[in-house]
Amino acid sequence: MNYFSVFLSSLPGACAQGLAWGIMALGVYLTFRILNTSDLTVDGSLATGGAMCIALMTAGVNTGLAILAAVFCGMLAGLITGLLHTKCGIPAILAGILTQLSLYSINLRIMGNRANLPISVDRFKLLVSQRYVRNLDLKNPIPVFVVIIAVIIAILYWFFGTELGSSIRATGNNAHMAKAQGVNTDTNKVLGLSLANGLVALSGSLIAQYQGAADVNMGRGAIVIGLAAVIISEVLFGKIFKNFSLKMLAVVLGAVIYYIVLQLVLTLGLNTNDLKLFSALIVAIFLAIPYFKGGKKDA
Repeated sequence: MNYFSVFLSSLPGACAQGLAWGIMALGVYLTFRILNTSDLTVDGSLATGGAMCIALMTAGVNTGLAILAAVFCGMLAGLITGLLHTKCGIPAILAGILTQLSLYSINLRIMGNRANLPISVDRFKLLVSQRYVRNLDLKNPIPVFVVIIAVIIAILYWFFGTELGSSIRATGNNAHMAKAQGVNTDTNKVLGLSLANGLVALSGSLIAQYQGAADVNMGRGAIVIGLAAVIISEVLFGKIFKNFSLKMLAVVLGAVIYYIVLQLVLTLGLNTNDLKLFSALIVAIFLAIPYFKGGKKDA
């Protein structure tokens, strides 16, 4: 009974974390499913978003402007990955690794050569903070996350319905056919990677505010969490949600479910040193479920 009460008390925090990381998962969804590209930039661009946001806020910059600057830096990281891939002929997965590697040093420079940059909710006007996650008032971060995610999904739904957005989707579906139809696939790949990493950096800026610090390693393993959210959403909601906006909502719900499951296991006594191992197991299990459900048809 004690385990159950502890788990219930930790649910608001798990949901808030899931929503914050759900924004990052949307960025992973754009590259993994829309562009059909494996982008590993996210481990670096998430930390870049957090580092830039907290560094600017501690320097006295307005919270909104700091978040916008973080998004811009994330888009710049995606732009670099896209250019390495399309203009230098480097495979997308390797281009992402190169950008991610370079971002580690850049993030340290942004934070003044410190591995961790704290920020206090008592001294700065944070948009979200875990201190108020159990409060039943406007300071609670969960409604803020919900509103931000709703706006993001609405904008993405509109954008991918435009001619440019449709051409990006066509590039991911069949780049050769899109190119034959006169679509500039290289530009679309660069734009898609920039947009995705902008979302990842936005997530990083919110996560850093929520936890009260930016850390140079905060993005380590982010791609696993993002993939977990995408795979969980497809396994649980794939046959229910057919609309594009609902698919994006499912990705966010996948991130929330991931953190709820993680919190449940932690409550039962999982060693925190095994979190990365458990994260990998979650992804592996949900990737294997469709395979076994299909009776190993592709074997």
